[in-house]
Amino acid sequence: MTTTSISQLKINPSSIIAQASEYPIAVENRNTIQGYIMGKALYEKMVELLEDRVDRIAVKQTNFKTGKSFEKIAHELGI
Repeated sequence: MTTTSISQLKINPSSIIAQASEYPIAVENRNTIQGYIMGKALYEKMVELLEDRVDRIAVKQTNFKTGKSFEKIAHELGI
């Protein structure tokens, strides 16, 4: 994993963010990781994958014998 220091992040944040477009960059302070920087597209992709996973789990756990149709559940989940 690529790393950068907090000092470098302060000097040129735009460059660090640009480098983090495809993979997160760890931000270190005194050789200890304090956080991660990721680009907008990568963050949005991660959120989309997590939302899809939550939706799949909700559909699997739904008891369709209770009278709710798949279409109604899908509508409630926004899928």
